[in-house]
Amino acid sequence: MTDLHLTASHLDGTMGTDKKCRWGILGTSTIGRKNWDSIRNTGNAVVTAVASRDRGRAQSYIEELQRDRPFEHVPAACQYEELLARDDVDAVYIPLPTGVRSDWVIKAAQAGKHVMCEKPCAIDAHQLKKMVSACLDNRVQFMDGVMFMHSARLPEVRRVLDDGTTIGKIRRICTQFTFRAPEEFFGSNIRSTSQLEPHGALGDLGWYLIRIAIWAMNGKMPNEVTARFLHVQEDPAGGEAVPIDVDFTLYFDDGVSASCYASFLAENQQFVHISGTHGQLEMPDFVLPYYGCESAFYVRKDVFHVSGSQFNMEPHTHRIAVSEYSNNNVNAQETNLFRNFSNLVLQGTLDDFWPTLALKTQIVLDACMESGRQRGRPVGIPT
Repeated sequence: MTDLHLTASHLDGTMGTDKKCRWGILGTSTIGRKNWDSIRNTGNAVVTAVASRDRGRAQSYIEELQRDRPFEHVPAACQYEELLARDDVDAVYIPLPTGVRSDWVIKAAQAGKHVMCEKPCAIDAHQLKKMVSACLDNRVQFMDGVMFMHSARLPEVRRVLDDGTTIGKIRRICTQFTFRAPEEFFGSNIRSTSQLEPHGALGDLGWYLIRIAIWAMNGKMPNEVTARFLHVQEDPAGGEAVPIDVDFTLYFDDGVSASCYASFLAENQQFVHISGTHGQLEMPDFVLPYYGCESAFYVRKDVFHVSGSQFNMEPHTHRIAVSEYSNNNVNAQETNLFRNFSNLVLQGTLDDFWPTLALKTQIVLDACMESGRQRGRPVGIPT
């Protein structure tokens, strides 16, 4: 696969038309509530239908969200197949569990609907290739729902990483994404069940860690990975245990490595730290920006100064921020995600950047799962 470089052209959500991309939401998940509001704030998209296996559940979902964040025209309540057959749906957002998602992505593509797919995208790369091929064969866009890729600060981070002097050559990436799940989570949440979410924390949280590492390396793939499942959730049905606390490392060319930790057991954290030959770059909130009107990152170049008997380590930190609100605001990253996707749909343009990046992420995830199941044995990445 070729290297990938995120440019402004991938993120240009501006439109010179009053047309709107018409969205269907396939499922009534919690994250769908956030994205209902994100779609509402794009300016170039609307929700026209919501589907559930139970039409009554879809209706209740719509009524609740209409009271809080209404669309001018009330979306229709459907079952899944009905939504895909509708003429007033251009694109579908699919937050269904990973274990059942593939069939619906393929059905959506075959119905001529563009596909926004939650992560991890598939059970494995073989399955994802079928999903992406179905989208390509039917001339519809595929994109995964990684919101931070659409943040206004990411082009600024890219600029700093690529200027050759601020950070220099990347030597090490360290990134962690964790939350401390309550005890009842492990008995009721699908993210701890092997049938629906077999990757556990490695898929739910580690997808972001793999993505930021690949992105920081300009799309270069690691040569090898190692992973250890520090804690697992046993499957009461007898399936494979689900990793819920995972330490893994990606090894790139020239000795560059990315150390990653994904966990349902440690308290909230979502940072990335990139060390280079000239300095460091830090984002303490790279997945979900802190609440407020700016998203920021920090460039550090500490100086060690010796004067006689005084040995001083001097902190030199520069904060770089962009105007970007959180919580589905008009210019928030989740709104940009749907605006950018809708822009592609309305322009009739397919962007291979997104499915290619999703597939790269899935390939690395697969290798980490294989290594973790073999107690940390190194696993090579196919070229």
